[in-house]
Amino acid sequence: MIRLFKHYVPHAVLFLALVDFCLLLAAAEAAWVIRAQQIGMEVDYIGNRAGPLLAFAASVLTAAMAVGVYGSDALQSLRFAIARLLVAVSLGVIFQSVMAFALPGMTLWRSNSLYAMGLAFVFLAFSRAILGSLIGGEAFKRRLLILGGGKRAQRIKELESEPGAGFVVVGYVAMNENKRVIPEAINRDAIFNLADYVVKLGASEVVLALEERRNAIPLDDLLRIKTTGVHVNDMSSFIERETGRVDLDSVNPSWLIFSDGFSSGRRISSMAKRLFDMVASSLLLLLSSPIIILFAILIKLESKGPAIYRQERVGLFGQTYFVNKLRSMRSDAEDDGKAVWASEDDPRITRIGKFIRKVRIDELPQTWNVLKGEMSFVGPRPERPEFVADLEDKLSYYAERHMVKPGITGWAQVNYPYGASLEDARHKLEYDLYYAKNYTPFLDLLILLQTVRVILWPDGAR
Repeated sequence: MIRLFKHYVPHAVLFLALVDFCLLLAAAEAAWVIRAQQIGMEVDYIGNRAGPLLAFAASVLTAAMAVGVYGSDALQSLRFAIARLLVAVSLGVIFQSVMAFALPGMTLWRSNSLYAMGLAFVFLAFSRAILGSLIGGEAFKRRLLILGGGKRAQRIKELESEPGAGFVVVGYVAMNENKRVIPEAINRDAIFNLADYVVKLGASEVVLALEERRNAIPLDDLLRIKTTGVHVNDMSSFIERETGRVDLDSVNPSWLIFSDGFSSGRRISSMAKRLFDMVASSLLLLLSSPIIILFAILIKLESKGPAIYRQERVGLFGQTYFVNKLRSMRSDAEDDGKAVWASEDDPRITRIGKFIRKVRIDELPQTWNVLKGEMSFVGPRPERPEFVADLEDKLSYYAERHMVKPGITGWAQVNYPYGASLEDARHKLEYDLYYAKNYTPFLDLLILLQTVRVILWPDGAR
């Protein structure tokens, strides 16, 4: 993987995105030439239309990122990829139409766009058919040697078996551990020179997955492996890179303290984030006001109670505030005053409430909280104080998620289905810690783009 602005991007995804960008430029140029020949116009120097060509390619590529064209499902299934490509190309042309009003002269003509849309879909679908086996094969996978044969090594073995895994394990070395669960692991005593063994296997990375690290880290072996040019990684960093989350089963306080992340030198990024929040929330409030008013009326007609309810949530540094949302449950949902998790097919949810939850319309009034500075567009999902008090007792590092401002959407929301259990809270915390640790404007942009996918395909919404 390559690290872009603290976030890891698989080499296969980066390669595919670059190929797609070139193909989109080719589709836009071919469309221009075809249309020019139809109307008898001379085809001049390509540089004279560089702006419209780049705008088309950028629009469709951005839409492709937003709808999940580069997700693991699309990389593994050609049929899934083609379905998402069709949506991406359509959205890209819609982006072009909007840009035509904002930036006249920087987009293709409407007739060009029609041809470009068809050619883009054909080119991208054809490239998926050609490159599919290459992307999913071992050409882009790292070769790993695992030092350890216990339960931690077994977790890596399970990760390897998942679709879309970016690595292949070439061997396990049991470091004199008592509880071995990997039967094929070779005992360290059977290997004379571990560094030479790593080189002969062609491993590009060694991952330390020991059950007990105290006085057990093979420093001499790791030093020799490192000097051969092979990357050495600990399990916590490895899982963070591969899964996009901080693994609570392997992490410890010293790793959080000494690993890269939680940087205080992001004042400019924070100022830019706040400026974006203010501008975007103002525009969104203005544009969505008719939708909020319409559904507020429908909610009032369906059930008694306020259309917009205010509920206490925990925000930045553990400070509480009141969030604004369109009411999706009956007004007597918690008559006994006790906070209750939402459940699948929750009977307390109204008919209108079920719809607005699915398409996320109930979240729109939160833009007022964003404008006030209590929330951001991107950040961990704010929870109720009653839940937070309980989760802080049961989950390590839960309080650390409050070191960043809560958001309407977030890394956990786009990567994990909506859940209402302790185990779900644990998984979401792992994603929230990754976001807090690796926050950059690039990651915010990536989350905002992927939120489009969640809205279009609202799996797990409750």
